[in-house]
Amino acid sequence: MQLSVIILNYNVRYFLEQCVLSVQEAIATLDAEIIVIDNNSSDDSCIMMKERFPNVKLIQNKENFGFPKGNNIGVKEAQGKYICILNPDTVVAEDTFTQILAFAEKQR
Repeated sequence: MQLSVIILNYNVRYFLEQCVLSVQEAIATLDAEIIVIDNNSSDDSCIMMKERFPNVKLIQNKENFGFPKGNNIGVKEAQGKYICILNPDTVVAEDTFTQILAFAEKQR
């Protein structure tokens, strides 16, 4: 797998949905995965993820572990050669990851 996109969520359901939609479009032609880590949200973020994005790996924490530990949980699950950590209020352009991966490969 080429890329793992990790998104840490806490009570921003609407933003998370927009973020995942944009990431799905941007990785459509790549060997990539999306991992969403939810830090014990109370806004039905997990229900939305299960209903709208059943193919996205969802990790539901039983408590809010904060930013560093939450992201590290995702990193441990990641299968990609490269890892991209996104905040859930991010919307990416369709060519974002293609450009990032091309740049990263040139640096090797």
